[in-house]
Amino acid sequence: MIEFFLNGRPRRVDAEAHLSVLDLLRERLNQTGTKEGCASGDCGACTVAIGEPDADGNLRYHSANACIMPAHQLNGRHLVTVEGLSRGDELHPCQAAMVEHHGSQCGFCTPGIVMSLFTLHEDDRARPAPLTPERLEAALGGNLCRCTGYRPIRDAALAMGDTPGFRPEWLDDDALAQTLATNVGEPATHSGFYQPRRLDELVELRARHPDARLVAGGTDLWLEVTQNLADFAEVIDVTRVEQLKVLEAGHDASGRPGMWVGAAVTYTQLEPLFAERYPAFHHLLHRLGSGQVRNRGTLGGNVANASPIGDTPPVLLALDACLRLTGPGGSRELAAADFFIDYKKTALAPDECLEAIFLPTLAADRQLKVWKLSKRREDDISAVLGAFSWALKDGALAEVRLAFGGMAAIPARATGAEAALEGHAPSPERFAAAIDALAEDFQPMSDVRGSSDYRRHAAAALIERLRLVVADAASQDSQHPTQEVMLHAYAH
Repeated sequence: MIEFFLNGRPRRVDAEAHLSVLDLLRERLNQTGTKEGCASGDCGACTVAIGEPDADGNLRYHSANACIMPAHQLNGRHLVTVEGLSRGDELHPCQAAMVEHHGSQCGFCTPGIVMSLFTLHEDDRARPAPLTPERLEAALGGNLCRCTGYRPIRDAALAMGDTPGFRPEWLDDDALAQTLATNVGEPATHSGFYQPRRLDELVELRARHPDARLVAGGTDLWLEVTQNLADFAEVIDVTRVEQLKVLEAGHDASGRPGMWVGAAVTYTQLEPLFAERYPAFHHLLHRLGSGQVRNRGTLGGNVANASPIGDTPPVLLALDACLRLTGPGGSRELAAADFFIDYKKTALAPDECLEAIFLPTLAADRQLKVWKLSKRREDDISAVLGAFSWALKDGALAEVRLAFGGMAAIPARATGAEAALEGHAPSPERFAAAIDALAEDFQPMSDVRGSSDYRRHAAAALIERLRLVVADAASQDSQHPTQEVMLHAYAH
């Protein structure tokens, strides 16, 4: 039984483990305003808003793709759909602005756009901030419209703050917020869907149900349901485990300072940390997926999924990150480089789970660059991703890490190319040797995202781009930027 609120009203619904929020709405609750477009979290037609209490007990809403969100994750949450924003002819300001600025034609994608605008509008009311182009792009980046073009939608977004409209009663209902803060629903432990609240409960469930699928954001796993029609018999949801939601400074087993990131911490929650400490990693998050994806997806899920084209694992390899794995026998730390064994195969034992990821603090003289190549600029899967870190010591390259995704069955470092650079001055000849070494480091496959030849040439181009970055840093000539600086500006 799932206990949640839908547009301000309590609901109780029985659901199978594999049911999505979208199917729950359309097939069980007859709420058809939410549309199915791609069924893969790409188009945003199914966007809904999820309300959760913050640390102060106030409800905060974030956008999510209903098609790839497990329905049981609604337990103890407030689900808002487009039907809940209006009353008769009275429209919420985001809807009224869309009408006034002619932001809809066929209307199929409009409900999802309205819900993205709703979360932006309510976030502005709670924490007023200028609606910059960057914020607007982030809010609407996961919503595709094939009819209008985006100018009238953008105009509506810019105007909705000054547009009068209807506010549903539940938006200002302190009792609803208090109910959700104090009564978050009983842990789901039936219908094959398990929702532990503590790490020891998760470990026990993992040992008792070794074939159950672990899910956090579901932004990748749930494609097996929508695209491959998988019927998960058992699912263990890790998003309510408090120990997996920590984000704190600390040290790894070797004493290095850094940050421990719980496996259930979302990308959106990581953005402030990355913006401050790992700017290149922060930029990657906006190439990784839309706001809807970042609101639900987790770093831990991207790592444990072990996809060879996952965006974050190469960055962890470049940073020499480590992982904390936990099972019935306790916890152990493992270098990220030792975690990925073969295609979709990791060092996790059958009764273990990923508890946290350790990101070492970047030394003052250490640099990190991350470049992603994909067919679309945003919200697309990588063809090749390169993550590079290094230091310059006495004019020579040191601690060189060149990590790639999309070049092998697992995310991996180019150890031969690293050796060609380590301890040497960053000369064109040394980088040419590193590019030559790539042929021994990787023999990439061909698929729909790129041929083997393309991937080899792309990886070599990223190494050449790195050479330009290093040369520019070494020259410290800010008055005459190199070609790389211009390339970097274009990429951003």
